[in-house]
Amino acid sequence: MDRLRLLFQKRQADEQEYQPLYEDGVASGPESDDEHDVAFSWVEYGIFVVLGVAMLWAWNMFLAAAPYFQRRFQTDDWALKNFQPAILSVSTLTNLGGTTFLAKKQHSASYPFRINSALYLNIVVFTLLVVSSETFLDATSTTYLIFLLAMVALASWATGLMQNGVLAFASSFGRPEYMQAIMAGQGVAGVLPSLVQVISVLIAPPQEAVLGTETTDTEKGAAAFIYFLTAVAVSIVALVAFIPLAQRHNTMVENRMAKTMGESANSIDEAERAARKVVSMAKLFGKLYWVSGGVFLCFAVTMFFPVFTPKILSVTPSGDANALLQPAVFIPLGFFFWNFGDLIGRSVPLLISLRHRPVALFSFGIARSAFLPLYFLCNIHGRGAVVNSDLFYLLLVQLPFGLTNGWLASDCMMAAGEWVDENEREASGGFMGLCLVAGLSAGSLLSFTAAGI
Repeated sequence: MDRLRLLFQKRQADEQEYQPLYEDGVASGPESDDEHDVAFSWVEYGIFVVLGVAMLWAWNMFLAAAPYFQRRFQTDDWALKNFQPAILSVSTLTNLGGTTFLAKKQHSASYPFRINSALYLNIVVFTLLVVSSETFLDATSTTYLIFLLAMVALASWATGLMQNGVLAFASSFGRPEYMQAIMAGQGVAGVLPSLVQVISVLIAPPQEAVLGTETTDTEKGAAAFIYFLTAVAVSIVALVAFIPLAQRHNTMVENRMAKTMGESANSIDEAERAARKVVSMAKLFGKLYWVSGGVFLCFAVTMFFPVFTPKILSVTPSGDANALLQPAVFIPLGFFFWNFGDLIGRSVPLLISLRHRPVALFSFGIARSAFLPLYFLCNIHGRGAVVNSDLFYLLLVQLPFGLTNGWLASDCMMAAGEWVDENEREASGGFMGLCLVAGLSAGSLLSFTAAGI
């Protein structure tokens, strides 16, 4: 009986330790600002959406430009086969290493500086890629591969700066809606490229490019020019949009410091650093183990979908299928449905949230692995489907798999700021970004187990 009593007391202590900082375990929405230091603003929400778009737009442009890279490496079999795994490896390792390093640099961190630096770096990288699509076309495959991987590494470092800076910056406002806005922006960055790819193939299907390779190569070069130039434009828009948000943040810091520090701080950065609490990763994990584990599992499971999607074809034979069911359109259509579901899911936490039930979020992260066997019921490599329906694949596999990813990731990220002290919010944002990247890295490695299917 004594052992049972001690066990029960320990369970009560654990439950009390993991309690949200807001009454009833959930932060109020935009309609009740009295529980928050910062009033909700739809303008600020929109700016965070733009920052979320800019955060992932660079990576999506590298994916969209794959046909162009294939042309650049067509004379080198090794480079042609390995440039995509090389891009993935360099991007993942650089992003994970950079995010880990930045998460540990809390006290001296200037998150607005990190955000601005990332956007300027993206502008430089993609300007160089724009130039490379029009000049130095006679460079060897090896030279271009080295150049490309260097650009990928710089862009991944910029992504790490953005992830750490924007997530920490949003957390400092104490508005979980702003964290959801970032996640929604990332969803937009996923939907638009796949939608553009579907429309472009429908307008100019590959069969029509029968006049020779010169025309096709020119079109691919022009498409790459547009892709890279678009990435430059998105970064510039985000850079301009961030200016009023940074000014609002400075005003917020001044008001807070006036109450506690008087005239002792000489600058905004000094005041902010004086109030900032440096929190170890171990302590943050001790407070956020359920929600950080949830976001890690979310993206680890999700990274299997890019492996399966290019392998699944329509159940309608190519000769009988309309243009929408041809492989050149059906494959990007599969990506579109997943990303569209992801975008919807990232907005759902504003209406349905489990932020006050972190164990449920973690459990849901485990349960999402049930989607993976469903892919084996579809038409992999055209070998036939157990469920002979394209609607089953698009509406019951891709769409809900994407929707649950968006909802779970957003809800976990929004929950983090509610389970830590106010002066730990910035650090919690950076820590959750690290867990997100770690999940992507683990999922990328695990997804190789399905690569040979």
